[in-house]
Amino acid sequence: MTTPTPQATDARSRTALPRFWQRWAAVLGLLALSPISAEYLVGYLDATGRPLDLLTGLVILGPLYGSVAVLIREVARRTGRGWPTILLLATAAGVIQAGLIDQSLFFRDFAADDPDWATQAPVTVIPGLGIDAASLLGYVGGHVIWSFAAPIAVIESCAPRIANRRWLGKPGIVAITVLWVLAAALLYSDTAADSTATAAQLVGAALVAAALIAAAFNVGRKQVPSPGKVPSWWFVGVLTAVVLYANQLLPATWLGVTANVAAAFALGWLLLRWSRREGWGRRQVLAVAGAALVVRASISFLVEPLGDVDLTTKYAVNAVLLVGVATLLLVAALRLRRAEANAC
Repeated sequence: MTTPTPQATDARSRTALPRFWQRWAAVLGLLALSPISAEYLVGYLDATGRPLDLLTGLVILGPLYGSVAVLIREVARRTGRGWPTILLLATAAGVIQAGLIDQSLFFRDFAADDPDWATQAPVTVIPGLGIDAASLLGYVGGHVIWSFAAPIAVIESCAPRIANRRWLGKPGIVAITVLWVLAAALLYSDTAADSTATAAQLVGAALVAAALIAAAFNVGRKQVPSPGKVPSWWFVGVLTAVVLYANQLLPATWLGVTANVAAAFALGWLLLRWSRREGWGRRQVLAVAGAALVVRASISFLVEPLGDVDLTTKYAVNAVLLVGVATLLLVAALRLRRAEANAC
């Protein structure tokens, strides 16, 4: 057995240290980007007019959203699975969040001074379930795209060398899980008393979430690449942006919901088909995620926030967040290009 020389040990230590900081920088980045993408980019909160409140709000929203995003990514990468697993776990997390924790799927609580978009009576209630289809699409679909999937893709693009590796050890996973449990319990205690959810609705949400989690671990780990041409990253990004703008702007009617679902299935089918072809890479994934963030941030200029918000401050915050998104995406693209160049 060969004993490692001091020089070899020092070299390994120097390599491990940067990787340690890279992993934790990625974890912290995802803990922050997930709630920013989920709650801040669209600019509907009354805290939009109070930038300091937005920063302090991350103390709660980071564990609530970011912890879930980190755990979803960690589970998928540790088990050698990819985006189908991530998306199914994200959907399960969206159901848990909107159906069991804040229970926003089952009640509408608004104040007299709320804007029109927050006080409109639902017109797409699904008979027998008591769930508004538009809210289901907005809450659960919104969590899948903006709370979890897009932030995961962007942060992984910022750290391409460790994108497929685990970022946390067992103590880190336990700590992140505890943070989420505490944040979820705090939110539940604040909202559950106002919920109109029935026991059957809560059980149904739990069963749906369990089924999605089971499905996430039954999808294949690796796909054999299929023949065919892969579109350029910019085409993928533009197409995604068009569909997501429609998602955000179409009315909450049965016609709007039907159009949204049809467009989402069409886009999902195309992305799944293209992703199985040789040549699909991280640039295309970043284009999809980047389009989602840009759509979210740009729509904010059209959104009337809750409460009494100074419009000058609102637009300033919207602009800062949009510039921040653009800067982050530029950094991610440059890091991807550098990683690709080093791999050649």
